[in-house]
Amino acid sequence: MTKYFTEEGSVEAVQARMGDDINPRLKQVMASLITHLHSFAKDIELTQEEWDLAVEFLTKTGQICSDVRQEYILLSDVLGFSMLVDAINNRRPPGATENTVYGPFHVLNAPIRQMGDNISLDGKGERCLYEGRVIDLHGEPIEGACVDVWSDNADGFYDVQQPDIQPQWNNRGRFITGKDGTYRFYGIKPVSYPIPDDGPVGKMLTALGRHPYRPAHMHYLVTASGYQRIVTHTFVGDDGYINDDAVFGVKETLVAPFEHVNDGDTIWRSPFDFVMVPEGDTTA
Repeated sequence: MTKYFTEEGSVEAVQARMGDDINPRLKQVMASLITHLHSFAKDIELTQEEWDLAVEFLTKTGQICSDVRQEYILLSDVLGFSMLVDAINNRRPPGATENTVYGPFHVLNAPIRQMGDNISLDGKGERCLYEGRVIDLHGEPIEGACVDVWSDNADGFYDVQQPDIQPQWNNRGRFITGKDGTYRFYGIKPVSYPIPDDGPVGKMLTALGRHPYRPAHMHYLVTASGYQRIVTHTFVGDDGYINDDAVFGVKETLVAPFEHVNDGDTIWRSPFDFVMVPEGDTTA
């Protein structure tokens, strides 16, 4: 046991202070965190001024958090950490639909709508038909799956960001599949938008020469009894930010077709199938 703290023995000194009868997982996590944190400081020879700046940054990040804003999650997102944790916890076999970040704008208990309903309530944007199937790994349809969807409006804002401007539940809805596993609804072709960049995380992005934009996408939360839930997006492939998502949420398999059609007032069609994995499947 290291008796006194030294630069060379810093990790051992701190590790030795942990008790013997603590939660084993907590001990494992903290031991790894201390090891990597101390190695980081030694690797870059962190200065006192830099550490003071980091503490100030973390303090301001906490101060801007509220019931409707979580700046720490935003920080995790732009560092790619949210996507890494999501990937570790949602490994799936080939062919299954991949997860991506949840995002801060989901709202529980959106209205259950009928297949073919229009979720765009403010009359803005280019009309788009979204349709496809919810199936298992063998291509069999899943009955009773809930397809919960949400997107921004044509101005790049979610309804909860503009409660005095947009109708409640604008560009939101839940659809329950029948025996054929199909879903079908109308919305708009989504547009790219910036994440909140008026706080410490936005200033950090500017200092790093990075932009705050996300490529256009439609959100999906797909659930069905006996299957792992899917939290994902479908992305517009020709969006200018498709290869430069501020939160690293794009995966190749989630770039969906957006086909230009001319069918009355429908301008776009986006077909996409969701492939679900049984609960407890460990084949990934």
